[in-house]
Amino acid sequence: QAQLVESGGGLVQPGGSLRLSCVASGSLFSVNFMGWYRQAPGKERELIAKITRGGRADYADSMKDRFTISRDNAKNAVYLQMNDLEPEDTANYICHVVAKPSPSGDFLVYWGQGTQVTVSS
Repeated sequence: QAQLVESGGGLVQPGGSLRLSCVASGSLFSVNFMGWYRQAPGKERELIAKITRGGRADYADSMKDRFTISRDNAKNAVYLQMNDLEPEDTANYICHVVAKPSPSGDFLVYWGQGTQVTVSS
């Protein structure tokens, strides 16, 4: 079975930094897009950034100056470097993957369970 394992969240003071990791494993024949979303309680899930297999990244406008997404295809991993964090960044950060589970299958979407980021003094 496919599995997304996220790590790197935690408690950080305003202005601090965190690096999130997500590793996809299991029955994934071909991994296409990978990305990061976040969701705070009572709010919609919002896109932070996504990255193609070739390394082309797209960011939400509000994230461009502080967040950086990267990818390691050999490890089926995607990372998110977050700098100058603010209390408003507090949310569950969720890994997203678009992949084929088999050669003949359709592309499916996979979601991690998320890693909590809390920014507070």
